Amino acid sequence: MKLKDMDEEELKMLIKESVREVVEDLMEDLIALSNKEFLKSIEEARNDYKQGKIKHFEELFDV
Repeated sequence: MKLKDMDEEELKMLIKESVREVVEDLMEDLIALSNKEFLKSIEEARNDYKQGKIKHFEELFDV
């Protein structure tokens, strides 16, 4: 359905759902970023990547 074909209620629901999804994503990000173990795992993963300690998709899934 195109935006121009929506009535007022459909548009309101679309906006409401979009805002809800964005807020949920932001909350998940805030929770994750307040977790020291999570942040440490990101730092370790970035270091591994810089050092070439990675596996390509094809290696992992034998494709």
